[in-house]
Amino acid sequence: MSGALALSALVIPAAQADAGPTGDAAAAAKAAQEAAVQQAAPAKQKAVPSALRAAEATDPTISDVVVNGGKDVVVGTTNTKTVTVTFTATDDSGIYSATALLWHGGSTFDDMDTGVVPNEDEATCTATSATTAKCEQTFTFDPQYHLTNAAAGTWKVWALAQGNDYGYIQKDNVKSFSVKRYAKLTTNASPEPVTKGRTITITGSLTRANWDTSKYAGYTQQSVKLQSRPASGSTYSTLKTYTSGSGSTAGQVKTTRTATTDTCWRYNFAGTSTTPAVVSTGDCVDVR
Repeated sequence: MSGALALSALVIPAAQADAGPTGDAAAAAKAAQEAAVQQAAPAKQKAVPSALRAAEATDPTISDVVVNGGKDVVVGTTNTKTVTVTFTATDDSGIYSATALLWHGGSTFDDMDTGVVPNEDEATCTATSATTAKCEQTFTFDPQYHLTNAAAGTWKVWALAQGNDYGYIQKDNVKSFSVKRYAKLTTNASPEPVTKGRTITITGSLTRANWDTSKYAGYTQQSVKLQSRPASGSTYSTLKTYTSGSGSTAGQVKTTRTATTDTCWRYNFAGTSTTPAVVSTGDCVDVR
């Protein structure tokens, strides 16, 4: 694995030299994967002591994979997002080294359309017993390099672990996780203050990261709940669900209510498979 990582250190920058969105990211991930496998495979063919060769009874296993602490990976338009991947590697001879890659695409690693290589040369693996190690590695998502809108949704973890007996295992998908487009939601209730019995207009705007343009754009035709609470209270209740606008009013929601008592208003979006849930800051209206 040390040789594999040295090779990947040469290959990855070459793939990233013409840094363009997703295509070069996929090339970099594939280069790293190929380097790791090519180095691990010949190790089994080396002239090793017969006792050690006989000890290679089973291939290593990889389990308990956790990405970003079990939370969705949410990325905006410009800021990078670094996440940690942890996993357990086990082999009857003990674990020599391990590494992972993150990818998006088809059913196999070869079908990927984009990927993210680790920040470290290899995972940091700490032995918890003679046969088992807890491994950790970090990855940084750059929305202007790794992501287009089509890459939102389900991603997968490719991983390789090598035992002290030269046996190794690689898996295209040891864990699936979600990468989502950061969302924003606003609420504005006016006029403020307002005379009791008058009409209050409550407007909002639901936008999300557009990784193709590196800007935020209205998220259209989405269910958004209008919620309220007494100004002196702490718990919001849902009043009605609206659909965000499209076209010239893309992502916008708007409704009216009659002013009765001091009330705080907000909109609430439950999220989708590509976009996280988001709740706006409440806007409280003083009724006089």
